[in-house]
Amino acid sequence: MRRSKAFVSVVLSAVMALGLAGCGSSAYSTDSSSSGTTSTTAATSEATASGAATTSAEASTEDLKVMLETPVESLDPQQATDGTSFEVIADYTDGLMQMDKDGKPVNALADSYETSEDGLTWTFKLKDAKWSNGDPVTANDFVFGWQRAVDPDVASEYAYMLSDIGQVKNAAAIINGEKDKSELGVTAVDDKTLKVELEAPVSYFLSLMYFPTFYPINEKFFESCADTFGTSPETTLSNGAFVLDKYEPSATEFHLTKNADYYDADRVKLAGLDYQVIQDSQTALMSYQNGELDTTLVNGDQVDQVKDDPEFKAVGAGYLWYVSPNMAKVPELANQNIRLAMTFAIDREAIATDILKDGSNPTYTAVPPEFATGPDGSDFSADQEKFSDVCASDATKAADYWKKGLEELGETSMSLEMVVDADDAPQKVATVLQEQLQNTLPGLTITIKVEPKKQRVQDMQDGNFQLGLTRWGPDYADPMTYLGMWVTGNSNNYGEWSDSDYDSIIAECVTGDLATDAEKRWEKLYDAEKIVMDQAVIFPLYTQCNAELIKSNVTGIEFHPVALNRVYKDTVKAAS
Repeated sequence: MRRSKAFVSVVLSAVMALGLAGCGSSAYSTDSSSSGTTSTTAATSEATASGAATTSAEASTEDLKVMLETPVESLDPQQATDGTSFEVIADYTDGLMQMDKDGKPVNALADSYETSEDGLTWTFKLKDAKWSNGDPVTANDFVFGWQRAVDPDVASEYAYMLSDIGQVKNAAAIINGEKDKSELGVTAVDDKTLKVELEAPVSYFLSLMYFPTFYPINEKFFESCADTFGTSPETTLSNGAFVLDKYEPSATEFHLTKNADYYDADRVKLAGLDYQVIQDSQTALMSYQNGELDTTLVNGDQVDQVKDDPEFKAVGAGYLWYVSPNMAKVPELANQNIRLAMTFAIDREAIATDILKDGSNPTYTAVPPEFATGPDGSDFSADQEKFSDVCASDATKAADYWKKGLEELGETSMSLEMVVDADDAPQKVATVLQEQLQNTLPGLTITIKVEPKKQRVQDMQDGNFQLGLTRWGPDYADPMTYLGMWVTGNSNNYGEWSDSDYDSIIAECVTGDLATDAEKRWEKLYDAEKIVMDQAVIFPLYTQCNAELIKSNVTGIEFHPVALNRVYKDTVKAAS
C-alpha cells in the first residue's frame, strides 16, 4: 500500500526498539550501582532536548499563529481526554519527563531518577522549578495530581493509565472504591524527592511520565479555584514553557505567552502562541494565505491545490480512525455477521486516496502501523493483510455476510444512525461511508448525525449511539495503548463488547508472567488483536496523516504520533 514518506519518517523517529515497548529507558545512558539500582541524570538528556540548532537562535518578538480543528475540551490534566487539550496543557505544564525530538523520554521536572533492580520502585529527584505564582514545584504536587487521577469522585476517564497501564500500586483498588486515594503508591519523601511504587514492572514507564494525566497540580492553588479550575488564565498555573494569558471555555481564539520564569526559558524562542479554532477548512486555508496563520491543516481537494508548495508537509498524526458499532444496545449490531458485512463493505483505499488526499493510510488492523516496535525490531502492524479473511474491501463477502445476518435476525432491511464530529474531514468520510455501505448492502439505510466533538464523545461514552465514527491516538508506543481499550468495562470500549478470553490475555500481558517476557508477550498481543478483528469489534478505516502548511520562516515544530502531537519548545519564527 502507498505510504507517505513524511509519515514514515516522522513516525519511525518516535519509536525505539528496546524492551516491551517502543519507548523505554534506552533513551538514557545508564549504569548499575552497588545498591542494585539504575540511575540517570539530566545533563545529557537536556542537551538532547534543547538541540544545538536552537541555542544560538534569536528569540522571536512575534507569536506563532496556530490553527486548531477543534476547541479545547478541558484544561484539567486529570480530566482532559483529547489531543487538542493535551497539546495546550503541555504548552504550559511540564511533567517528570518530556519528549525529545525523536519522541524519546528525557528529563523535564525530573533532575534525575533511579529504579530498583526489580523494576517496582522508581525514585525521582526534582529540579528547582517554580509555578507561575512563585511557589516551588514539589513532590507533593505530583502526589496530589496522581491521587486526583484515581479518585472515584473525580472519575477521570484516563484513570486506567495509572492502574491498567502504569501499574501504580493500589491504583486499581482505589478506582474501584476498595481503598482510599491516600494509599496510592506515590509518596513525597521530601519536597524534591518523589517515590513511585508499582505492582508489576512496566518497561515503558518513563514514556508515560510525559502524558498529561501524570502532570502535577499545586494543591493549594487548586483548592483556591474551587470548581473553576482550568477555566480561565486566573484559574490555571504554569510551570512550563508558556503561560496561558487569554482563554475561556470553548473559545475560538486563545493565547499563551512565554514563561520568563521557566527553568529552561533560554531554550524557548517564541514570544507566545496564538491559537485559532477554525473548523472550516476553506476558511483556514484563506487565513493562512492572508498571513493570519503560520500553520494550518489542509484536506481533500485542498491538497491538490497546495501539494507542490514548498511550505506543504505531510506529517504523521498517529490516530487510528475507525467505526465503533454499539453491540450492547443495538440488537442488529450484536450480530457478528452484520458487523463483518459492514467492515467488508468499506473501501478504505478510496477514503484515503480520493477523499482525504493527505497521506493517510488505509488500515486493516486494530493496532495501526508504524508506531510500536517489538523486541525483534519489527513493526507490530507491518502486515496489513494478516486479517484479510475478516477485514478487506470485498463486496461479495460483504453481501454473503449481510444475507446471513439478516436471515438470523429475521429482517430484510435495517436503518442505522452514525454519529460524527462537526469537523470538515470526518463529515466527508462519513458521507462516503454512508454511500459505500448503502450501495453494497441492500436494504441498509444510514443516516448521519453531526455533533460537536465533545457531545459526540459524550454520547458514545454514554452508549447513546448506534454507529460512531471516532479515532484514537497512541498515548505511548506499545500496542496496549489500543488493545487495552477493549477490555471489559474500559471507558473507551464504546460498544461495550466483552470477551473473557480477551480479558485473560490482556491481564496476562499486564500483570501476569508475560509482563516480563518480551517475546511471548508480543505473541500474545497478536492473539488479542486477532480476537478483536475476528469479531469485528471495530471497523478500522485509516491511520491519519496531517497535510500541513507551515510558513517557511518557521522551524522546529516537533511532530509526534504518540501522546503529544505538537511541541513548540524548540520552535523558531524568524523575521519575515
